[in-house]
Amino acid sequence: MATKMWLIIPAAGVGSRMQADRSKQYLLLNGRPIIEHTLERLAIALPYAEFVICLNPEDPYWPSVQRPEGITLREVSGGKERADSVLNGLKMIASQASEDDWVLVHDVARPCVRPSDITDLVMGLNDSDIGGILALPVADTMKRSHPDGSISETVDRTALWHALTPQMFRFGRLYQALEEGLAAGATITDEASALEWLGFCPQLIAGHRDNIKVTHPDDLAFAELFIRAQQEQSEADKTGSAL
Repeated sequence: MATKMWLIIPAAGVGSRMQADRSKQYLLLNGRPIIEHTLERLAIALPYAEFVICLNPEDPYWPSVQRPEGITLREVSGGKERADSVLNGLKMIASQASEDDWVLVHDVARPCVRPSDITDLVMGLNDSDIGGILALPVADTMKRSHPDGSISETVDRTALWHALTPQMFRFGRLYQALEEGLAAGATITDEASALEWLGFCPQLIAGHRDNIKVTHPDDLAFAELFIRAQQEQSEADKTGSAL
């Protein structure tokens, strides 16, 4: 049986840190909702994948979102936390997915992800039994704090990485990790942490700094700058190739 690829997009959060009147994925970015940019990038990189989006059952904005043409997109109710939403998505496809199918999970609020980075992730993990994530080496000096906010120590950043998305794992291992981890009350902040809890060591695939997650109000302005810069670079590349 050929290995299939599934794409799960948790989108049930309320985005309270954005201090907005709606979930952050529906805030406008260059005139379009963030979620439309995200879906468009994913569809460019993974047109053959089956999309599953995890939504708040009372979400009033989703019906008006423009979906990319040519993709298969299913809807499932999200959970209280990100891990619950992803597990709901896995349960929806459990009757159709095989143990070795690939599952990619991407934050709905990362609208600037480069399709080429997603391709690098897929190609880089093609022969892996476990999977891995897009990530970025830490460039800043890292500090650990005391409870009062004063510096406790400077942390060696040599082997530190920022976790990004997509994160890509075999269906069977991810399902087991999330189901058992949540049942045990483990702290699961992303899919990789669930696999780590089971004792696995996911691979790190280097991405780019413009794969920003829109979490705070200032992030929206940065995302606009990144998208504009990406568009200008794309136009410059087209002009150069035409010469």
